[in-house]
Amino acid sequence: MKTDTSNAKRTAADDRLSSNTIFELLCEDHRRYALSYLSRRVGAVRLEELIDRLAHRDGEPTPERIDRLTVEFYHNHLQKLLDAEVLRYDAEAGTVERRAAARSLDPYLELASVNDLSLAE
Repeated sequence: MKTDTSNAKRTAADDRLSSNTIFELLCEDHRRYALSYLSRRVGAVRLEELIDRLAHRDGEPTPERIDRLTVEFYHNHLQKLLDAEVLRYDAEAGTVERRAAARSLDPYLELASVNDLSLAE
């Protein structure tokens, strides 16, 4: 007998990420920064705004840098974050938003930001 679970409620256990997924998501600097940035926002953020923040973080945001980051983020990083179900992407509105599973990343993001700050000194 096949059971339909499409209307089943998700539990906190459903939102936990495996350690391999956590490390894969956080091993790349742009994904780490994007996740950290989104963790400090409530609700959806325009993908344009997120990419602009990435460009500013990397230095002076030239049109070429923004174009490169847009392509890289859209085709590489965004897809990994969507596949891991830590982000929701609304293509029509052009926005991204954290999902409940992203909370599993918060302790690691906090450690990474402390490390990034100590490296900057």
